[in-house]
Amino acid sequence: MKERIYLSPPHMSGNELTYINKAFEENWISSVGPNLDRFEQQLNEHSGKYCAALSSGTAAIHLALIHIGVSRGDSVICSSFTFTASANPIVYLGAKPIFVDSEPSTWNMSPQYLEEAIVSEIRNGKKPKAIILVHLYGMPAQIDSIVEIAKRYEIHIVEDAAEALGSTYCSKNLGTFGDLGIYSFNGNKMITTSGGGALVAEDPETIEKVKFLSTQARDKAPHYQHSQLGYNYRMSNISAGIGVGQMEVLDKRVEQRRNVFNTYKLQLSNDLPILFLEEPEGCFSNRWLTTIWFDHKSIDIYKIMSKLENENIETRALWKPLHMQPLFDGNTYYGDQLSESLFKKGLCLPSGSNLQEEDLHRIISNMRKFL
Repeated sequence: MKERIYLSPPHMSGNELTYINKAFEENWISSVGPNLDRFEQQLNEHSGKYCAALSSGTAAIHLALIHIGVSRGDSVICSSFTFTASANPIVYLGAKPIFVDSEPSTWNMSPQYLEEAIVSEIRNGKKPKAIILVHLYGMPAQIDSIVEIAKRYEIHIVEDAAEALGSTYCSKNLGTFGDLGIYSFNGNKMITTSGGGALVAEDPETIEKVKFLSTQARDKAPHYQHSQLGYNYRMSNISAGIGVGQMEVLDKRVEQRRNVFNTYKLQLSNDLPILFLEEPEGCFSNRWLTTIWFDHKSIDIYKIMSKLENENIETRALWKPLHMQPLFDGNTYYGDQLSESLFKKGLCLPSGSNLQEEDLHRIISNMRKFL
């Protein structure tokens, strides 16, 4: 059996164990400690804002919506072409997701259908409380247009940059354009803390409030006292130690993944019915995953995935749009099915920053053979 090539495996720098071992030596094992402080400082420096390290990106979205004031009966607009974790926290709060389709230049939320959704919902007597904007696969969305629409209708933006750490728009880091931003450090992301995420805010007061809620909302008292609902969402000092070592090589990981993308594009785009998503002006993508779209009706992506799996090469279909998911059956959707067509003909290729040259050659040669 040939060695397995994974879609997006963790890639350690080598320094992570230093920080983890130090935490063990000094007995900083819980959700406080030097690693956590240092990791948050690294995130602050990267974003130019203030960050709270949490247990997951999903937890960050949940707390962001709570901070904005989303509650039962509210509606929240969300990108449809994304992972379900972008929308699940809306449901946690008893609110209703409203899904908006993609646009072709970035595959992210369409400004046209976003405004259509807002106008229609207001006409129906229910102004949306927030917008969850996703930067899919690390590609920046049409941020200027979406921010302008949100400001005009006075609706908060939660910027889901779970897949976009290291990506920029007009040289400004993603995750910093919305009222609140979020990152994910899941095992398959640009960097990892094994599992984890962060919330990004403009002011330190918001971050202190988020940290309070993420540690069970314990009041300042000489005993355990709780006046509001809290959550067990804080990142541990051990996990943060991994993050410290990972942040030290973030720029290198972005460069490596972009090199993977460029190799695929160079060797697969000229004579095959494959389209690659280009960067619009001002956009810089971390190329978290290299995504392709097959420009040919007869190509069955699941047959290609099966053939590659037989070669022990992991691939993945593009996200199934949330408005097509059984979980969200009956939810309102605005669009023209672009995300549906992307789902039917799109594929994610192995994109790890630790892919070796022989791995890339094996993937590319098999792709050419099957096509």
